[in-house]
Amino acid sequence: MDGSMRLLSLRLIVALIVGVTLVSLALSWYEVQAEKNALRRDLEHKAEVLDESLAANAEFYLRTGDRPGLEQMAQRFSNRDQLIGIAIYGRDGSVLVITHALNSILSGVPQPLKAALSGNRTEGEFTRVHFKSMYMRATPLHAADRSIEGGIIVVHDTAHIRAEVFRLWGRVFLHIAVQMLVIVAITVLIVYWSLAGPIARAAQWMRATRTGRHAVEPPANDLDILSPLTREVAPLAESMRQARAAAEMEARLRNTNESLWTAQRLADHVRNKLDGSSLFVVSNREPYIHSRQGSDITFTVPASGLVTAIEPILCACNGTWIAHGSGNADAETVDSHDRLQVPPDDPRYTLRRVWLSADEEDGYYNGFANEGLWPLCHIAHTRPIFRASDWEYYNKVNERFADALVEEMAGEEHPVVLIQDYHFALLPRMVKNRLPHARIAIFWHIPWPNPESFGICPWQRELLDGLLGADLIGFHIQAHCNNFLNTVDRVLESRVDWEHFSVKRHDHWSTVLPFPISVDFSGEMSNAAEETNTAEERSALIAELGIEATFLGVGVDRLDYTKGIIERFQAVESFLERYPRYQDNFTLIQIGAPSRSRIPRYAEFQLEVEAEASRINDRFKRGKWRPIVFLNRQHTHQEVRRYYRAAHLCMVTSLHDGMNLVAKEYVAARQDDRGVLILSRFTGAARELRDAIIVNPYDIQSTADAIAQALNMDVSEMIERMQRMRRSVKEHNIYWWAGSLIGKLCELRLKDMKSIKTSIDKMPA
Repeated sequence: MDGSMRLLSLRLIVALIVGVTLVSLALSWYEVQAEKNALRRDLEHKAEVLDESLAANAEFYLRTGDRPGLEQMAQRFSNRDQLIGIAIYGRDGSVLVITHALNSILSGVPQPLKAALSGNRTEGEFTRVHFKSMYMRATPLHAADRSIEGGIIVVHDTAHIRAEVFRLWGRVFLHIAVQMLVIVAITVLIVYWSLAGPIARAAQWMRATRTGRHAVEPPANDLDILSPLTREVAPLAESMRQARAAAEMEARLRNTNESLWTAQRLADHVRNKLDGSSLFVVSNREPYIHSRQGSDITFTVPASGLVTAIEPILCACNGTWIAHGSGNADAETVDSHDRLQVPPDDPRYTLRRVWLSADEEDGYYNGFANEGLWPLCHIAHTRPIFRASDWEYYNKVNERFADALVEEMAGEEHPVVLIQDYHFALLPRMVKNRLPHARIAIFWHIPWPNPESFGICPWQRELLDGLLGADLIGFHIQAHCNNFLNTVDRVLESRVDWEHFSVKRHDHWSTVLPFPISVDFSGEMSNAAEETNTAEERSALIAELGIEATFLGVGVDRLDYTKGIIERFQAVESFLERYPRYQDNFTLIQIGAPSRSRIPRYAEFQLEVEAEASRINDRFKRGKWRPIVFLNRQHTHQEVRRYYRAAHLCMVTSLHDGMNLVAKEYVAARQDDRGVLILSRFTGAARELRDAIIVNPYDIQSTADAIAQALNMDVSEMIERMQRMRRSVKEHNIYWWAGSLIGKLCELRLKDMKSIKTSIDKMPA
């Protein structure tokens, strides 16, 4: 071993020394040449300036015949730095004036002067005379009629350039010598510290592993490249293969009993359920958005629970995500089939982008989806707007996505499709008509209203029929499922089975079930090490905001009229009126992310929120204290989590909401088991988080009392409530939601659909 290490060390040292020396010499040669040329250019410039001045004076003295003047001029300038001397010649080459130092060097007419006189131009030349390096610059002198009267030559010493070059080379060789010493030292250290020791430890570990003895696994950077290890590699590989097989089996057996759903458990669970089938996800928003910033292309990941839940599944089964390409550099990153592999740093699945024109996006998304279906399903007293042109775009875009989805599923025997949200109500039927063997689920992320409210929509029959093309239709809560089944029962020719929550239409059964969506509780737990003292974090936030306050409340919402933000502000106003001791002490921090600002109602609502916050602040604020701090910008999840941890209470006062994940995010963030959640009864989350203070957001006074109740709650009661809510969110997190939804879809198509169809067909008509 020692001989091998010494030989390896010698080889590395010699190779590195030769390589570094050659590279250093090459680079240094260029540097020295550059410095030499720079010094020469500087000397040439100095000579040019002096030469021009002397030539003008010499011509004057020649024209006036002042020979003494010529001599005085030459002697006056001959003592300059690096100047050897000056000589003036007549047109026949006779010497008129020459300084003493130059007279001993030159003999005859110098070559540069001959060239200058014959060519009637200035000539410069670096040369050596009698082993002395110099720079000669010769210029013709003219009479008044511009005929050549003679010439002047100025000679500079270039010894300083040669000296500087030698000095540079000396420094280069000194640097190379120092580098060689450093290389030798580092090489020896690398060989003996980074190779010999790790190799010995790795060999010992492999031998112990193979023989079954206990051994400590060496660090990951220990290498196994030399001969002592080769004899151990084969048996170790076989041992590791058997260990991995046993671990995978153990994981599958443990999967059914595990209480906490994780990304890995979800991937294993769904992979087993799919049984070799491919998963296709369709959503309006894409999981990765590419944008151009100057000459660079960057990507962002939207803050979305959907991406958190679905991506591990797609990575595990090499699935496909189909979405609208909205980034300004999206088209530059796809191939000829509009596909790219993601995640960018570790490609595991396919993202297929669908392109929409500005008119299509405005009509389908801003128009029918968000000015029509959104207010229709959220009963928040904003009149839905239905335009025939928007409906046409909605149909057209759904058909565009259907074409892309069918193209991606070509050749798949049992594809599984998960469609997201109200943007694609027509898509399930379009796909089912073309690919009956596809297993299709759609999850409706917003509420489903009662039949009377939904009857406002002019195209309710088409929307319902489109949704019933799915095998599984998911909502957040059972009440929304019931509303949907009631709407179908009232509007369409169909058979509704209330026992199994299924609908038969066109000889196809659709099952309607609740799947309450959640957040990534495991992600919050993983950040436990980052948590700081709550009081310190609260003080830091208050200082950053430039306010004074003792108690903090927080609200986190998109600026949407369904979120009850104005009602929340009015509740704070009522609270301060009825509990004046909290004036100067309580501040609500409202994080309001701008949303859908191209829609007039949303632009109006933002102005209303700003005006209401200003009105209440103007009424109460004193000094640095303000009752409401309105932060009107996008915040990252990390930024928001700071406010969650620091706030004494969180207000979720939606007027109507499918679930509202802010409530669950707040609970997941409170690892200190502190904080109180004030939650609207009109949210889906109110069905699960029963230990929140449940309020009617339209009842301003009651909501104000809830703020007082939260701030005065006994600590033990607060902890008990928060612990129960955290347990609920932990057990039913985002991975549980995705596993339940896709697992149920696979079961329906493979088993349950046959039994449901048989039992219902036997029922009397």
